[in-house]
Parts: sequence; C-alpha cells; structure tokens
Amino acid sequence: MSTARARAVTMADIAKEAGVSRATVSFVLNEREDVAIPERTRERIRGIAAGLGYRPNLAARGLALQRSGSYGLVTEIVTSPLAVQVILGAQEQAWAEERFLLIAPSDDEWQMEPAAIEKLLEQRIEGLIIAATWHRAVVVPPNAYDVPCVLVNCFDANGILPSIVPDEVGGGRTAARVLIEAGHRRIGHVTLEPGIPAQVGRLEGFRAALAEEGIVLEDALVIAGDGSTESGYRGAVELLELDDRPTAIFCGNDRMAMGVYDAAKERGIRIPEDLSIVGFDDQRFLAEALRPGLTTVALPFEEMGARGVSMLTSLTAGSTIENPKVVIDCPLRLRSSVGLVLR
Repeated sequence: MSTARARAVTMADIAKEAGVSRATVSFVLNEREDVAIPERTRERIRGIAAGLGYRPNLAARGLALQRSGSYGLVTEIVTSPLAVQVILGAQEQAWAEERFLLIAPSDDEWQMEPAAIEKLLEQRIEGLIIAATWHRAVVVPPNAYDVPCVLVNCFDANGILPSIVPDEVGGGRTAARVLIEAGHRRIGHVTLEPGIPAQVGRLEGFRAALAEEGIVLEDALVIAGDGSTESGYRGAVELLELDDRPTAIFCGNDRMAMGVYDAAKERGIRIPEDLSIVGFDDQRFLAEALRPGLTTVALPFEEMGARGVSMLTSLTAGSTIENPKVVIDCPLRLRSSVGLVLR
C-alpha cells in the first residue's frame, strides 16, 4: 500500500477542467467581485473546485489581499484551570465574526511573550489579544504595536492599549450583598496579596456594601492572605479564634475558601449552619467539589475573551474605541455555603 501523499489540487487543475484561464479561477476563488465574470461561470468554477477537493492556500491569499482573516492570542494561562474559558469565549466570537484564532503560549513571567508575538506576526495576523492569568498592569512588548492589540484580564502600564477587565469592585459588593441579605452582620474577609488590583477592588466593594448597611468592618476582621489554600486556612484560624468570631467569611478566591473549610471542620464548625463562606473566581472543579458547594463570585473569563475579539474587530475595521477600558460584571454563583442567620 502506497503511503505517498496525494498531490494538492491547484488552480491550474481547476482551470483546465473548467476550460478557462488560471487568472479567471483565481478571481473567482478569491471572491474578486470587481472583475466581470458571469455568475454562471463563477458557480461552475466553484463546483469544479469542490469536486476536485481544492483547498485554498490561505497564506498566499493573505499576501495577495494584505489580510489573513486571523487573530493572534498570546497567553500564559494555557495551563490555568480558568484558561479554557477565555479561549472558548474568544474562539466562539472569532468564528462568529469569520476570523480564525491562532493561540501562542508564553510563560508566567512573560519572557516568552515577544517571541510568541513575533511568531504570530509572521503568520500575518490582523490583530492581537494578550490575556493574563490574574488582573494586573503589564508592559507590552514593542512588537505588539505592529497590529491592533487588545488586553484581556490585564491593562497597559503605559495607558495606550485598550483592555477588557473584570469588575473587581462590583464583585466585592456582590459577595457582601449575598451575606448581608442572609442576615449576617459580623463578616470577616481573608484577602488576596495586598496591593494587587483584585485585592484592592474586592475589598473596596466589600467595605462599601457593608457601609451602606451601617456595618463597620473592624480591622480585626480583615486578614491578609496570598491566594493560597494555606493562607486561607491561617486567616480562618485567626478569625475563628476571636472571642466574637464572625458568622461569615468572604474569601479573596476559591482556593483560600478551601482552607477556610478545613479550619472550620477542625473546630467542629458547620457550614453553613454555623459559618457561611463566599469565595471568588468560580473555579468549578473546586467550588462544586467542596461539601457543601461553595457560593462564589465568578470571574467572567469567557465574556472577556469574547469582548476582546469584538473590540479587536472594531479596531481592525478602523473604528475608534470610545471606552478604552471595558469593565465586565462578575456574576454570583449560588451554591450551598451561605446560611441564614436566625434571630
């Protein structure tokens, strides 16, 4: 049995079969409407091309038309539990807009990013998305400015490029509201690493929602964590050993919430009967696996990916972006870790 690869069908093959010039075939298959070719001839050429199994050379077409129909996505999140969501959102939107998404991984410290962008530029991408694992300012490599570029889950430290970011303040307010509405008034908070946008925004929104109800957030109820399960555990121990311990704890992310579960279980504290817990991120493999299921505020990765592609399409079409920093709502995911306070 022969293993030789079949020869690719060329435009010359189609021209010979159709009895027309190769140029005519090229005009038809490249959808040149500015050339006077009868519609009947166009349909016949397309039919012959399909019958012969012709596959267009997109790279050559991109060179001829000065556009490839492709966008590039550079991200260090390809191994992140949340990565699939931003890629899914971007990919679905790209297909809807008849674009093809090329994905290039970098690393967590971005050393690979300039090289990854260069590889995508060699494929003649029309636009670029840079997506980050966690919300922060980034310094974009110079070659990213060679095409329209949008940042997702991060923002330009130089304030030049447009970005799509989560509403951290709104998410903090949402977390507080679900606990307040359940009757909680003494609520602790284990934060993310101090100073990062997620920590600052979530605490700001949380504190504001409490203040609107006349609830003072005491300093003793705010414990600095670092996003790890261990820091969630340590923060919970500190809160649960207070003489007047909180009836609820808002965690800066779901991993820290898992640590709070462990600390509560060690002390015989029931969730949600004795202690209510709200997380952030909606890492589903974690939030749904905890018992009881963790109520959490979701990071809108899928929507951010989709909105990034939509913004990029506007930029490549030459449109002006009125709002260069789009903030996306963080929705609540209700499960079973919040209980009512009986008075």
